[in-house]
Amino acid sequence: MSIICANMPSLILLTEYGGNYFEYENAVYELFIRDYIDTKPIFNGQALALKRHPLFKNREATFWHIVSEGPTESERTPDLRRYERVRWPKSIIEFCHTSCAKIKVWENNRKGEKRILLWCEDIEYLVVLADRKNYVLFWTAYPVTEGHRKRKLQKEYEDYLNKSS
Repeated sequence: MSIICANMPSLILLTEYGGNYFEYENAVYELFIRDYIDTKPIFNGQALALKRHPLFKNREATFWHIVSEGPTESERTPDLRRYERVRWPKSIIEFCHTSCAKIKVWENNRKGEKRILLWCEDIEYLVVLADRKNYVLFWTAYPVTEGHRKRKLQKEYEDYLNKSS
């Protein structure tokens, strides 16, 4: 079961916007702009870049990746749990991965690309970055609550540690 971490910004709830989804989405997007475009997070000394294309509703692909789910770009489904946590990746990227022993950080390959994963089991949340050699791309982030996904991530992390030692 997830616990709330004092280092994470508070959740942004739909109820704070009277249940108005469109107002809520706009407010969440404004926070995304503030946290990831106006003041770019720094990871290991590098400012994070965003995946801008394909644009959807004139918003960056990274935004849609962290607030929706699904394998096909044009058919991703909004996920309120993801919307609520839109500010969490910045805290994990900038603060937690260097100062919290509970964050598990490792690398893997996805579709021939090197990824950097930052997973906090306590808050059941994963941030995925893409290492582009000259910069780091903020790929996605999402809650990890299903037992099978947790087991898969744990195994991947342990395999990474075993290969690194």
